[in-house]
Amino acid sequence: MTEKVKGPASYFPSIEAKYGRPIAEWKDLIRSRPDLKHMELVAWLKQDHGLGHGHANALVADTLKGK
Repeated sequence: MTEKVKGPASYFPSIEAKYGRPIAEWKDLIRSRPDLKHMELVAWLKQDHGLGHGHANALVADTLKGK
């Protein structure tokens, strides 16, 4: 029996399906902007890349926890 994915990573399959980019590519984009804080990154992803708030927040949260 496989364990259910929880937290921000639970959004990853729908992010890849909706926006057509692998999660690794989104994380690379986020890491390319070390000048921005969490909510600034979320706003940037929403404005410049068309992500919804929940998807952007999940990507940023998961990426920054792995710094």
